[in-house]
Amino acid sequence: MSGPHTRKPVPASPPLRTIGDVRAALRSGRDFPDDAVSFEADLQRALEASSETDLSAVAMVIVDYRGRIRLRQEPDFDTAVREGIALTERLKRETDER
Repeated sequence: MSGPHTRKPVPASPPLRTIGDVRAALRSGRDFPDDAVSFEADLQRALEASSETDLSAVAMVIVDYRGRIRLRQEPDFDTAVREGIALTERLKRETDER
């Protein structure tokens, strides 16, 4: 038998199939700071650069922010960032000591 389950439950990921879904997730605070504003600016630039038959740049913006929202919802994200920062600081100190 295994020990008690210590991992935090993963919050339900919002459906992110449409631009409206992505906007709603950004408005609800499921993002990184300033992502809601950046999303609108990036989306506008992609729309202005796209032709009526090639909206791949728009799709790329949606996919990028959808991934950012999902990443931010990962329960271990903050821990992984702190560990990465600590590792970077340790490596920098070790390099400086040489």
